[in-house]
Formats: sequence, structure tokens, C-alpha cells
Amino acid sequence: MQYDMPDFTMNAIQYPDKIAKFNEVLKSVGGVAYLLKDGEDVNEAIKTIYPNAKVIASNCPDISCAILNPDESDDAHQLTGIDLAVVNGELGVAENACVWIPQNVVHRAIYFIAEEMVILLDKNKLVSNMHEAYQQKALVKVGLAYSFQAHPRLLISSRPW
Repeated sequence: MQYDMPDFTMNAIQYPDKIAKFNEVLKSVGGVAYLLKDGEDVNEAIKTIYPNAKVIASNCPDISCAILNPDESDDAHQLTGIDLAVVNGELGVAENACVWIPQNVVHRAIYFIAEEMVILLDKNKLVSNMHEAYQQKALVKVGLAYSFQAHPRLLISSRPW
């Protein structure tokens, strides 16, 4: 037996300034967001924010300050001792400051083994609420993804990573 789906309209919360709301929520749970200015170099920003990070790992092509590409390690156990991991975020949600991170790395341990993590997020990939997030086609292509809240810092830019 098959039933017709009822008509349902969701009037989810909308934020006129998604970046401000995202920052507010992220700060309330211990995270920090840094909005890159137009023309600001992401590598310089990372070095400024993390002056003591000696071992920076990333598989992001634009991250030249990384001294280690975690995808080149044969074994996730070799990734110990990483001060900072820099990863790409796929989508951010303002209402809860969550960021979807696609598993586009060989060893997903990088998300958890590093002492600190920076998530790069395009400010144009920020939505107001989870209802909007689940409607994004980007999430369909992400497949397995992790939703992070709190601990990491985010570098938000108008530039797609």
C-alpha cells in the first residue's frame, strides 16, 4: 500500500546576516571564525593565527604553508604529532555553526588526530538552517561527511576552495 505525502511547508528560521549568526553560535561553543578580507592570503592568515604550529598538514592545493600532505602517508599512525590540520568545508549552517566536511582525504584520522584544525569555508556556502542544508545538492555528492561543531577554527572567505 502506498500513501501520498502530505503537503508540508516549513518556515524555518532565516538570518539576515548568516556570517554574524554563525560566528555568534561558534563562539558560544568555543570555536572561532576568522573572515578573510578580499585579497588576504590564507597561508599568511594561518601563520598569524597559529604562530607556534610547526607541523601543518593539508591536502588542499592552495595551502602552501603545510609541510605534510596526509594523503601521502601509508598509515594513519604516521600522522601523529600534527599541530594543525587544514581541511576544506563543504557547507556551513548558521543556526548551529556546523560544517560538513567531505571525506576527501585518504586517512580520516586527520580530522581527529591533529592538535588543532582549520576548516576553510566559502562564505557563499553558508545557509541559515538545517532544512536548507539538507536541500543542498552539494550534500548529495559529499557522501560520507562529518559535521563538526565547536573546537575548530574556521577561515571564511568569498573565495571557493
